[in-house]
Amino acid sequence: MTSIPSPSDGSLAGLRALVTGGASGIGLATAHALLARGAHVACLDLEPAGAPEPLIGIRCDVSDDDGVPAAVADAAERLGGVDILINNAGIGAQGTVEDGELDQWRTVFDVNLLGMVRVTRAALPWLRRSTAAAVVNTCSIAATAGLPRRALYSASKGAVLSLTLAMAADHAPEGIRVNCVNPGTVDTPWVQRLLAAAADPAAEHEALRRRQPIGRLVSAEEVAAAIVYLASPAAGATTGTALAVDGGMQGLRLPPPAR
Repeated sequence: MTSIPSPSDGSLAGLRALVTGGASGIGLATAHALLARGAHVACLDLEPAGAPEPLIGIRCDVSDDDGVPAAVADAAERLGGVDILINNAGIGAQGTVEDGELDQWRTVFDVNLLGMVRVTRAALPWLRRSTAAAVVNTCSIAATAGLPRRALYSASKGAVLSLTLAMAADHAPEGIRVNCVNPGTVDTPWVQRLLAAAADPAAEHEALRRRQPIGRLVSAEEVAAAIVYLASPAAGATTGTALAVDGGMQGLRLPPPAR
């Protein structure tokens, strides 16, 4: 059993964390934040070379039924167990319900939803042995706010939100906490690629900036800080929660700027 650090000091010293999609964007920022608080961290990613030492990079495709258990077992062996699971790997999609082939819908759900199912199933035997077990799923503001041209992505993240609540109910008796974060538009490589592909990248960036009441994109480090809080013993009484890190997008309605 792993001893639980003092809930008041924010320490993760000695805890073992597994982060999917941990070699870039929010996942990499989270891995670094966990490491800075004393955790030992393994990053499961399609391109694990993006996770520098002392992070442990392990190649994993979360849509691979056979590969996921093997990758999680490898991580658990190298870490000496798993106390914290960050289900962060995911892919995006644009368009209305009429857009895209149904195979694209299956692919996005296979990664964004079933990927979390596969990894969590594989990690549960180790989480059950921990006295500080926590799972944090990366969801999205798209799960709770209707966004234009995000039908498929929103549907997959809505499923993640519901899955989080159901998992929290199922595993609370085992002492495993399950929460999620709902980021707004985050300045990540994926968003930068979307902007680069837009007809007018500057105008698209301005639209994304203006729809968040704080007037800017969210940083990966800000999302990582929320994830690490939910994963830490400092949040020991928090489970079944969706924490928005969205610049006020979900709850605030500011007046339009004066002309």
